[in-house]
Amino acid sequence: MYLGVDYYPEHWPKEMMDEDIKGIKELGANIVRIGEFAWHMMESKEGNFDFTFFDDVIARLKKEGIKVIFGTPTATFPAWLAKKFPFILSVDENGDTRVFGGRRQYCFNSDIYRKYSARITEELVKHYKDESAIVAWQIDNELGHEGSDMCYCDQCHVKFQEFLKEKYESIDELNERWGTIFWGQTYNDFSEIPIPKKTITTHNPALQLDWARFRSFSVNSFAHEMISIVRKYKGKHQQITTNVSGGFFNKWFDHAENVKPLDFVSYDNYPVWGGLSESIPPAAIAMAHDFNRGLLGKNYWIVEELMGAQGHTVIGYFPRPNQAKMWSYQAFAHGCTDLLYFRWRGMTKGAEQFCYGIVDHDNNYGRKYQEVQSVFNDISQYEEVLRSDINADIAVLYDYDNIWSWRFQIQSEGFDFTNELLRLYSPFYEWNTQIDVIPIERDFSKYKVLLVPVLQIIDEQLAERFRKFVEDGGTIIFSFRAGLKDKNNNIHFKKPLPGYIRDLAGITIHEVESLSNNRSVPVIEKSIGKRYEMSVWRDLIKPDTAEVIFKYGDEFYQEMAAVTRNKYKKGMVYYIGGGLETTALQEIAKEIIDRHDIWHIESEKGVEVYKRISKGMTYLFILNHSSETKMFQGKQLPPFASMVVRR
Repeated sequence: MYLGVDYYPEHWPKEMMDEDIKGIKELGANIVRIGEFAWHMMESKEGNFDFTFFDDVIARLKKEGIKVIFGTPTATFPAWLAKKFPFILSVDENGDTRVFGGRRQYCFNSDIYRKYSARITEELVKHYKDESAIVAWQIDNELGHEGSDMCYCDQCHVKFQEFLKEKYESIDELNERWGTIFWGQTYNDFSEIPIPKKTITTHNPALQLDWARFRSFSVNSFAHEMISIVRKYKGKHQQITTNVSGGFFNKWFDHAENVKPLDFVSYDNYPVWGGLSESIPPAAIAMAHDFNRGLLGKNYWIVEELMGAQGHTVIGYFPRPNQAKMWSYQAFAHGCTDLLYFRWRGMTKGAEQFCYGIVDHDNNYGRKYQEVQSVFNDISQYEEVLRSDINADIAVLYDYDNIWSWRFQIQSEGFDFTNELLRLYSPFYEWNTQIDVIPIERDFSKYKVLLVPVLQIIDEQLAERFRKFVEDGGTIIFSFRAGLKDKNNNIHFKKPLPGYIRDLAGITIHEVESLSNNRSVPVIEKSIGKRYEMSVWRDLIKPDTAEVIFKYGDEFYQEMAAVTRNKYKKGMVYYIGGGLETTALQEIAKEIIDRHDIWHIESEKGVEVYKRISKGMTYLFILNHSSETKMFQGKQLPPFASMVVRR
């Protein structure tokens, strides 16, 4: 089991290195991550490769028995490269070149950048292929983060047109599938097709979706090229990973496709960052772990786990004593097997002066240092538990085509895809169930329950997969706008909503309403008359074979259903017609959990309990996410407590 820190020895006087390594070892660490931003140190002038600094670092770490993850340095290229080839720099939507000075300013479609990235990666990996201390290579750093996955340069424009030419048999086929007859946008040749820079009104939604697919192809082809180079030259004892950043549903690339060639997924876990006055909700943190576990369908690493407050300009919420420890235990509960904290020491220069570490600028080994020590000392006894498989009965399904479709046409001011996914995820999380978050193309037949948030794009083939799942006894929850569009991002013609799943849901939707940010409508639970609120959107549902669970409570639409339940063969389908509030969804979740006899356990609000099974023994990770003392089954939980209990 690897437990460690992110270490940047190049940031500090060389004479401090032995002191740092001693302090890192006394934490209980046995691994560090190095090198991912140090291209200039390795190639200060074109073609002059020099790894002597890191040779020395690794020799000192080896002496103390500390292993290494080495990052390939392509996220921050040297100034000389930008000066020589300014067209490697990416371009924003306004046509402005992103100048040298930040990070990840490169264009994924620059052949020159790929050539130089390939060369430094090859030289680095060949140099260290026999180094026993290096156990893994990290590709780049947080690929696509901070808007770096989007570029509108001329290189991208040409390659987008080539991408389309390869996808479509002819320009006539593209015109037909995109519907370019609208607004007279018909093309005679692929070279006439624009990229979606700013225009009057908006671009064709089909063009925009293909542009998003092209962006995904651009990022992933770069990543896969770098991975293949490392795979070719690395030692047999060395594995390959990359660090997934947060906000993955707001990125312009398919993450599951991105990580396919990796040996394991790594994640950078930041429950808070600059500008946030409090951490993101516990369910959102948990969902991120479940997402990363779902990328390869197996347990994962964390290579950046927050310990101190973070911020480039504005500093975010400062984790309270033991809160960062509790977040670490939450990660371990959800499938993290190996963990490194960011960072060993906060930097005194550069853009991340306010990204605090285990040790702060005063170099005092204080409370945070001791908190990390306690994590390393405690969690190492549960290594076998952490390596055990998680076999969830519930899966949340997502599809990047669908997510991108929503981003181009959000339809309601209050719409946010991640919020809508969490709307279905959170009620089951609150019952402490185990949940996988997986791409729509995965085999989902093994699950008992599918949660399918706002899935606009449903074709006949996908509908048939859903139908088979329900026929075999499964339960599906669909939420609003399901089945609206085809894979070209166009609305199905002559197909009443919810499209190809209409028979499954047992409903018909002819009218809909977009609800603004500050507007909600009442809905009434039909059996007992309890009132709730629905926001963001509402589908006005007419039941065919479905049973009405909630109806609307406002004067014009009292006869229309808001939430329905339909028995179909051996299974059940729920349809949620809008942004139903969580308390109402929790009751639906409990009904489904009981029907399928899914393991769950009741706990106070703010207390998460996650079950793991290892060698026939049950272990409960018990986490208090609140600043108040809580109770669980007679056990007192201090603020932000975290513990593992064998049952």
